[in-house]
Amino acid sequence: MHTTAPAIEVEGLVRSFGDVHAVDGISFTADRGQVLGLLGPNGSGKTTTVRMLSTLLPPTGGRASVLGDDVVADAAGVRRRIGLTGQYASVDEALTGRDNLVLIGRLLDLPRREARARATELIDRFGLTEAAGRRAGTYSGGMRRRLDLAASLVGRPEVLFLDEPTTGLDPLHRNEVWDSVRRLAEDGVTVLLTTQYLEEADQLAHDLVVLDRGRIIASGTAAELKSRAGGRRLHVRPEVAAESGNVAAVVARETGVEPTVEPSGEVTAPTTGTTALRRVEDRLDADGVVIAEIGLRLPSLDDVFLSLTGATAEKTATADSTAPAAPAGGSR
Repeated sequence: MHTTAPAIEVEGLVRSFGDVHAVDGISFTADRGQVLGLLGPNGSGKTTTVRMLSTLLPPTGGRASVLGDDVVADAAGVRRRIGLTGQYASVDEALTGRDNLVLIGRLLDLPRREARARATELIDRFGLTEAAGRRAGTYSGGMRRRLDLAASLVGRPEVLFLDEPTTGLDPLHRNEVWDSVRRLAEDGVTVLLTTQYLEEADQLAHDLVVLDRGRIIASGTAAELKSRAGGRRLHVRPEVAAESGNVAAVVARETGVEPTVEPSGEVTAPTTGTTALRRVEDRLDADGVVIAEIGLRLPSLDDVFLSLTGATAEKTATADSTAPAAPAGGSR
């Protein structure tokens, strides 16, 4: 039946462990075909939220539905239409990449021929053709993650939950996973992505929900959240890092704001317009300071998190000791 209802709908969702509220009354929606990012440090409630939405953990209060099916009243209906990839790749290292996918297909009651055809389709889609006949134990981290994503799609889910899918990956392999997520969204799959990587959320998510200590502290598009962190920022990077002190003095004088000096020598300060940039550039030119880069930029998501919580995501990240660990492998 055709419907325009949200793919994911959450109202006042709560999950408590004793006296600790891991998730404390959150509400949000995700449209069909959208990548919704749940952003927050470890312990913010991201994984607990995913476990409730994927029917692995019953809520203590509130309600949630996926594709119109209630996660408690119709858990089986939800499971038939979703895929879940956990924080760590769960592939059978003794099997080849192809056999991993065929096995998942057979477990989903696909006929043998259909399971093999689906495996071949996904292997090609995720760029694993040359490695399809190799044992998964020989795969690189990025290849294992792509295989894990492929396994989550064997059953053609309409909604896919990705719980910190790039944890532990280097930048190259992280980019491989990002490309895969973008293709999923282009194909109309709704993706709920949890991450503590600000760049990842900025790259992939259409909308963001920022969690901290089990509560939503902000939501909106990346651009909307950045606007909440203040106006544009003046960035100046001298050719010689040792000149950063002189640059900082000029920036402070021309903007009226004490700037931030990064270890790289880059100097940043908030500003309301382009006149301060021109004044700084003219003053530094007159002083003979060679500038490698100067310009105005919107705040980053790191700036957003700082403005919302008073600390960067990395500094606020703590081990999540309130909730039982999610299964190590991705659920299909």
